[in-house]
Amino acid sequence: MRLTASLSNEKNRVTCGRGALTPRAGISDCTARGGGTPPTGASRWLARVGHRFPSVGALAVLVFAVMPATDAFAAATRPNIVFILADDSGLGEFGCYGGKAIGTPNVDQLAREGMRFTNAYSGNAVCAPTRCVIMTGQHPGHELRRANQSKVGLLSLATDTMTTARMLHDAGYATGGFGKWGLGNEGTTGAAEKQGFDIFYGYYDQVHAHDYFPADLTRNGVREKLPGNANGGRKDYSHDLIEAETLKFIESSAKSGKPFFCYAAWTLPHGKFEIPDVYKKFGDRPWPENVKVHAAMIARLDASVGKVMAKLRELGLDRNTLVMFSSDNGAEGPGRETFNATAGLRGWKRHLYEGGIRMPLIVRWPGRVAPHTESDLLAGHVDLMATAAELVGAKPPRNDGVSILPTLLGQPQTTKHEWMYWEIYEGPSPFQQAVRMGKWKGYRTGTKAPLELYDLSADPAEKNNIAAGHAAEVKAIEAIMAREHVPSPYYDAPEQPGKKARAGGKKKAAAP
Repeated sequence: MRLTASLSNEKNRVTCGRGALTPRAGISDCTARGGGTPPTGASRWLARVGHRFPSVGALAVLVFAVMPATDAFAAATRPNIVFILADDSGLGEFGCYGGKAIGTPNVDQLAREGMRFTNAYSGNAVCAPTRCVIMTGQHPGHELRRANQSKVGLLSLATDTMTTARMLHDAGYATGGFGKWGLGNEGTTGAAEKQGFDIFYGYYDQVHAHDYFPADLTRNGVREKLPGNANGGRKDYSHDLIEAETLKFIESSAKSGKPFFCYAAWTLPHGKFEIPDVYKKFGDRPWPENVKVHAAMIARLDASVGKVMAKLRELGLDRNTLVMFSSDNGAEGPGRETFNATAGLRGWKRHLYEGGIRMPLIVRWPGRVAPHTESDLLAGHVDLMATAAELVGAKPPRNDGVSILPTLLGQPQTTKHEWMYWEIYEGPSPFQQAVRMGKWKGYRTGTKAPLELYDLSADPAEKNNIAAGHAAEVKAIEAIMAREHVPSPYYDAPEQPGKKARAGGKKKAAAP
């Protein structure tokens, strides 16, 4: 069944708004294409006590009758939220998106039991900028991190940033992050434990995250030694430890009785391509050894998805947990061509062509999200904050996202993206801009460079630049690019591709 968005129902309309580049630099309100400030939450105690006290139940019915639909929904639910983010995985690596080289039974089962999105996009085409979009709801023209580096080195989130984790924490959720953070190293204002997480375990720095047998991992800003990896040892595989902490958090949250947000930003299959021999399963394939290891890392990722789902079932949390699965950017690694990891799309990691930003997005929530469903709604990581806010009845800061909750529930999607915007300061060109507008895709490498235009409905691989014959569409996309690119003091955007934009710099962390 294919689900398409409708504009006929106004009951779930949200107010559109923009976020800020920095706490002091405001950005104008957004256009009618949609953005995310859903209605505030309702009296949540009704959902907790109504079933215990019949007299309160009658009052609940009366209150729900006059509450906005989304407030009533949030008051009655407050599900757990698990967001699993693969690292450097493309559509073609997963069977449910047509991948054939590697078996991914657990991700495929998620798709069978939930909704699979076919027009979903990552926050950006590389690690840290995507994580910044996920945590702030700002698209890359407004967010702080627009490349892994900047003119002054690593940028850390400001102290008062309202992240998705902080928003959910303030709404009463236990919050745990596991894997790669990338938005502020230990001791900076952007450290995960200062940005709304009760616990974060894994890597704070994206360079540290390249090593799967590191000397240490970080827990809430403190580096913990891994004795098995001392002096070049290779006993403690980092993903095994990160997976164990993920499951431990889910279990401890279940015992506490609090709803929880689990941000599983795992590192597989990114970085060094290395894995313990026990996980290697592709010895019979006629592939180079590094390709076999790449495949084994994807299979290990899939197994971890299965362990999370098994833990939710074991704890009786299965039906009250919304699980999302995606990837941070396009595919990369030695098996990229062998696996057809980009599913035939142009570009890969660090490219703003489709292969660098078109992502898997699967959402499962038994009894709420219909199984075996598919949606072609234009959606992406930028929508996580707005969707989570509507889901729990919280009020997010101004952001560029749209709540996709109506689509998940099989209801009319009254507010949706008319376009989506990206920019990045690394990759095949020092600067790239891209816009998805309906079936049209625009791409350029300078703020005044000639625009490439593609009709994705006829040319999903972006082979034929048809800008010359579509002046109106070119003009419309150029206007979006000009409006949505808010200059940053940390990055230089060239007017033409011949002028270099400086994104690299000092290696040390630098607060914004």
